[in-house]
Amino acid sequence: MIKTFTQDDVIRYVYHETNEPETLEIEKALLCDDKLQDIYKQITGVISQLDHNMKMPSQVAINNILNHARNA
Repeated sequence: MIKTFTQDDVIRYVYHETNEPETLEIEKALLCDDKLQDIYKQITGVISQLDHNMKMPSQVAINNILNHARNA
């Protein structure tokens, strides 16, 4: 029986919150389901962007910290 996976299932898979049988089923589905592959790519892209933004503070944030330090 072929199970239909949702965006929530893919998110759980990406964050390693699925059990082993579920992980294997999702991986099989990712091999042949173009829509599921698109969902996976979107989710991993968003995660990558969030990770990048969390690691790279904006120049505005840096300037605010420096200004606060000068004034303290």
